[in-house]
Amino acid sequence: MNILIVTQYFWPENFRINDLATGLHERGHNISVLTGIPNYPEGRFFEGYGFFGNRTENYNGISIVRAPLTPRGNGTGFKLAVNYLSFALSASICGPFLCKGDFDIIFVYEPSPVTVGIPAIVLKKIKSSPVIFWMQDLWPESLTAAGAVKSKIVLKLFEFLVRMIYMGCDSILAQSRAFIPNILRLAGDSKQVLYYPNSAEEFYQPVNVCAEAPERVAMPEGFRVTFAGNIGAAQDFETIITAAELIKEQKNIKWVIIGEGRMLPWVKDQVNKRGLNNTVYLMGRYPAEMMPRFFALSDALLVSLKNEPIFSLTIPAKIQSYLACAKPIIAALDGEGAEVVEESGAGLACPAENPDALAKTVLKMYGMPEKDRQLMGMNGRIYFEKNFERNMLLDRLEGWMIELRENGQRSG
Repeated sequence: MNILIVTQYFWPENFRINDLATGLHERGHNISVLTGIPNYPEGRFFEGYGFFGNRTENYNGISIVRAPLTPRGNGTGFKLAVNYLSFALSASICGPFLCKGDFDIIFVYEPSPVTVGIPAIVLKKIKSSPVIFWMQDLWPESLTAAGAVKSKIVLKLFEFLVRMIYMGCDSILAQSRAFIPNILRLAGDSKQVLYYPNSAEEFYQPVNVCAEAPERVAMPEGFRVTFAGNIGAAQDFETIITAAELIKEQKNIKWVIIGEGRMLPWVKDQVNKRGLNNTVYLMGRYPAEMMPRFFALSDALLVSLKNEPIFSLTIPAKIQSYLACAKPIIAALDGEGAEVVEESGAGLACPAENPDALAKTVLKMYGMPEKDRQLMGMNGRIYFEKNFERNMLLDRLEGWMIELRENGQRSG
């Protein structure tokens, strides 16, 4: 099949769509990607990229065309809104000229914003191709959770936009089962909505780390509780830092934070103010391929989200990565993500935005026999292979795409 992927984010930005595109290409499909100029998470264009350079590229046999956009800056307020809208507008105008030929399927990847669906709907009208829309983030619910929009009028306008995008799609995929009722509320019961969770790249698996590995040198000595990913408002670092402060007398417990994000300056400031420099270790950002080795050197892996209704519906993508690496998980969140951790037997969960509960959960994990933590990790890997394994999910997606293409050909 000829498949066009529409996504605001793509390689060299680190998003799961990179691996999905590669997996479909490995199966013999011709993959083209309409995306933006890479600027996430730094908020500025990556080196070698700009408005006038690297507009077409090839990534592992995948053809990439880039529509111009305004970089996201610090990722808040007006700059972020302009970033979202600039891609939606430019991709809608440039996409029909940049994406030549016919496509059997247009596949949309939406981790936010939902406006990425607009150029896909435009292309559908021109190319007469069915659209599959993969929801990673619910809109307009995510706008209220982030505190970005409080106006009821603006939220109603976004609700109308989301409804129009849903109605223009032929199939909608939800990364969490809990998304489906919200999607159907706007899309209508007649719309095909399917559960399609995230997987994890094949390099996420248990590994042995040699003595001279740089990851071993970088990690502190002690019982390591590792968080890896975006250091943002949604991840509730207020709770993490407060929990670390509550048990800082347990000097063998080390909180390892790998990643970057707009909350990083605040986290650094709080670590200094609260005297946590020997407890909380800010490691910076590393390539995703190095994560399994950091995880192997960790005693527990931490995932956290704020106490917001929208976040209780989602499964943070890092949970799949953690499960795949067979390490015990501490989940400071509510709802669907916590249920996965508990159902799998892969770790311990505690309520979101509860520093005392998180501190007690870390202490409980710390006090467990090593063999019990190893069993949690093994449980997680088994659960991953049954529910989230990459090739199983690619089989499912490929089957839906073929069915949608054949139905379109028959109806045509």
